[in-house]
Amino acid sequence: MKMWTSTDYPLATGLLSDLVGDLGEASFVPRMLGRMREVLSAASMSVYRAGPRPELLYSGSLGVPDRTLDCWRAYLSGPYKRDRTLRPHDAPQGQGGPMVCHISAREMAREHRARVYEPHGVAERLSVVQPESERSTFTVNFYRHDREHAFSDREIEAFTSVAPALLALARKHADLSRCHDGLPAARQRLERHCAGLTKRELDVCERLVGGMTYDGIAADLGLSLPTVKTYRARAFDRLGIHFRNELTALLMAGAGTSAQTAH
Repeated sequence: MKMWTSTDYPLATGLLSDLVGDLGEASFVPRMLGRMREVLSAASMSVYRAGPRPELLYSGSLGVPDRTLDCWRAYLSGPYKRDRTLRPHDAPQGQGGPMVCHISAREMAREHRARVYEPHGVAERLSVVQPESERSTFTVNFYRHDREHAFSDREIEAFTSVAPALLALARKHADLSRCHDGLPAARQRLERHCAGLTKRELDVCERLVGGMTYDGIAADLGLSLPTVKTYRARAFDRLGIHFRNELTALLMAGAGTSAQTAH
């Protein structure tokens, strides 16, 4: 595995500027993958927080079957507990800024490779990593599959040049997706609206408002898909609603009431 400090170059502006309009939208991931394919032979990506409590923020694939959620579930099944890649204190010379990490499947720990990489045909990963604490990192990852050619030095250099802009865009998209058009306090509003909601019901509703799919919520919370749907049904019953758009409307109405009260 190799890690080094990322450096910004003019290439970042031309390659990534058109992604700004997709921030917070479902089109962001396929647009980013499409643009990055001009630089890198990667068909899949994921954005997550690594650490003792890993959190998948979003993921996707372009041109291949999307197995990113399957990979995440496999990662949560055990490998994350012993994952020694992307650790903040491993950064060269103790640097705390964005770092680029390049690692192949054969360099991964045996359990990680056997559960996550080999079953899903993942051969290589390029990541840009931002330490957030002594034990947690925000990571943007691009994956090469077995059928694609190995990352070349030129591709890795190009990735390094766009890494800081890529990291900033990925983080902003995560923030906007969670906020869902100006709803940054969804959980608090839900708690005020219905004090009877359980922690797991709040977890599921918060992620629904953030635009996550049921599969994504299941992977993020480490639950089965039927369990997620059960929590959603119970929460909706308590709230007196039936559909996701009603949940969003309920929270928007709450936000408007709060704003009027504040004025």
